[in-house]
Amino acid sequence: MPKKTSIYFIPGLAANSSIFKNINLDSKLFDVHFLEWLMPKKNESLSAYALRFSKLISQPNAVLVGVSFGGVLAQEINNILDLKKLIIISSVKSKTEFPLKFQIARKTKAYKLVPTSLAKYIDLLFYIAITESSKHHLELYKKYLSINDKHYLDWAIEQIVNWDQQHPAPNLIHIHGSNDSIFPIQYIKEPIIIDNGNHAMILNKARWFNSNLPDLILN
Repeated sequence: MPKKTSIYFIPGLAANSSIFKNINLDSKLFDVHFLEWLMPKKNESLSAYALRFSKLISQPNAVLVGVSFGGVLAQEINNILDLKKLIIISSVKSKTEFPLKFQIARKTKAYKLVPTSLAKYIDLLFYIAITESSKHHLELYKKYLSINDKHYLDWAIEQIVNWDQQHPAPNLIHIHGSNDSIFPIQYIKEPIIIDNGNHAMILNKARWFNSNLPDLILN
């Protein structure tokens, strides 16, 4: 029997691994691991955090799948580990794919004004999105947000807004929804597009992922 492929999933900002509850891959082919966020250390850089987080990936030649901010972290980990495949979902490949509101937040440091101490069970990208459509699309996703530690939230928002990656990783597969309100599709270069997929599509488009991830991983 051929050796199973190890797959590690990283959830989005402030989310726990239950966002992957609808992902169901063949256990005869895949050894699946759903990871949880570590608490960042004081003044810890994203690269230093990625090095520490990479210790959770114990199997060699693994596949790493990251959602939203988890996709950003996955790309940082890709600089450390020799991965078989790197897949990001509802995320960005470089700072050039951020919408204008993120660029403004970075230049003005407006993200520092986000009231993270009041953000219990709320995705902080929620605040940055600021549109009614974004709020509507993230209602489902909010049910799976459980990390409300102010230090983590302050750190995570600063890391994503100031992420400085210039060019996409060469081995990256990017899956993105056509209706993503956080990272609008018009800013995203050459993704695999899921029609009517929103920022929470890891939950509500799980049938697509269960059907297509095996081929993307194994081929």
